[in-house]
Amino acid sequence: MDKFTILVVDDDEEIRNGIEIYLRNEGFHVLKAKDGIEALDVVMTHDIHLILLDIMMPRLDGISATFKIREQKNIPIIMLSAKSEQADKVLGLQVGADDYVTKPFNPLELIARVKSQLRRYVNLGTYNGTRSIDLNGLSLDQAAKTVTIHGEPVKLTPLEYKIVELLMTHAGRVFSIHEIYERVWREPSFNPENTVAVHIRNIREKIEINPKNPKYLKVVWGVGYKMEK
Repeated sequence: MDKFTILVVDDDEEIRNGIEIYLRNEGFHVLKAKDGIEALDVVMTHDIHLILLDIMMPRLDGISATFKIREQKNIPIIMLSAKSEQADKVLGLQVGADDYVTKPFNPLELIARVKSQLRRYVNLGTYNGTRSIDLNGLSLDQAAKTVTIHGEPVKLTPLEYKIVELLMTHAGRVFSIHEIYERVWREPSFNPENTVAVHIRNIREKIEINPKNPKYLKVVWGVGYKMEK
């Protein structure tokens, strides 16, 4: 995986340097930033494949930085958060982060999550053949890996796209939360309810005229979610 460049953003120099060592040992190219403002600079001037982003930082925090990055880029973002920042974890997912790791973290877990996100990023939209799907104005192009609503592009994160693709390619079928998590995250599900719910809510905000009364992405109470035919 030495072709991948990872941006490490943390205001603690010791943490930045420590993470850099772990990543370089795995063959990754590493760039570093000490706050969100520096991170935005690096993202706009370099080819970045994944960002490890601390939440609590001076000048521009991780939540605000994620929001701004998502205006331009769909690269995977893994939040780094302290145990006391539970609410910030949820907010991070809401604004577009793909995953989070709690400090202090196990280096092996961090590397595993990095590789998992990169696999999903690289294999985004991989199915046996590609096609275009239209559900009453909501369109998905598997070849281009894009989603539009009545011709207008929808900016989705990699995980959001995978969820929409799963549901649209099986329109009408109900998927449980555990099925969605295991198919999209490609790992065993363990209490995935909150994670999946946050991503579903984000998708609805982007594709629905009225997210509280969705036309496309429906909940089947007690069962799961489906994309309406």
